[in-house]
Amino acid sequence: MNRMIKPLALSALTLTLAACSQQEQYPVSEKELTTEEQKQAYALGSSVGRFVGRNLDQQEDAEVMLDRNMVIAGFVDAVKGEVKLSEEEAETLLNDLRSTVMEQRKNVLGSKAAEEGEAYQQENAEKEGVTVTDSGLQYEVLEQGSGTSPVAEDTVEVHYEGSLVNGEVFDSSYERGEPTVFPLNRVIPGWTEGLQLMKEGGKYRFVIPSDLAYGEREVGDGQIPPNSTLIFTVELLDVKEQQNQESETNGQ
Repeated sequence: MNRMIKPLALSALTLTLAACSQQEQYPVSEKELTTEEQKQAYALGSSVGRFVGRNLDQQEDAEVMLDRNMVIAGFVDAVKGEVKLSEEEAETLLNDLRSTVMEQRKNVLGSKAAEEGEAYQQENAEKEGVTVTDSGLQYEVLEQGSGTSPVAEDTVEVHYEGSLVNGEVFDSSYERGEPTVFPLNRVIPGWTEGLQLMKEGGKYRFVIPSDLAYGEREVGDGQIPPNSTLIFTVELLDVKEQQNQESETNGQ
């Protein structure tokens, strides 16, 4: 059973908990949770329901609409042993659904992200202090560093925050409370190019076109839609030069 089948089936568990009044579209329990077992059962169901609700919301964002009452009906029929589809049929249908959702998210969300990204880049490029490189990378110096500049083969230590053009933050080392260390030639092209413009102690703001980021790929379970322009504020804390790395390795 693939990963999508279980969540779709389990979502109905939450939606059909307790009393199933036919007058309500999504019946809920009015019973008080008085025992530890009741609370545990409800917690499990509500957790699954929130997860699958987000999954269905993402599908609807891509203009793929499922009848949520039919999701409930499929669960109830399975519990009663009256399923109208074989497991093989259900698996084929859900695999097809997954493919459709992926293609639709690429078309619908990808087109929207591309348009918003291009508009943002055009506006940002006109701002004072913003430089645009030949590749299309945009950068703004927030604090000028005075240390070493890295080359692509170096490993760097940075603090950063990444967001979409709508301001939604999708990743932040600040929130995690510790900087990140990585080889500069193993990240998205916009980072590899941009950080080589910096010096240790510097802080830059980068606007990275999608072709220098993740392109048509959707990343982070939908956090970064296809064709997204990305914005990063980056502090370059340390450059671990290749020569020093090799010396440390040989000394171990």
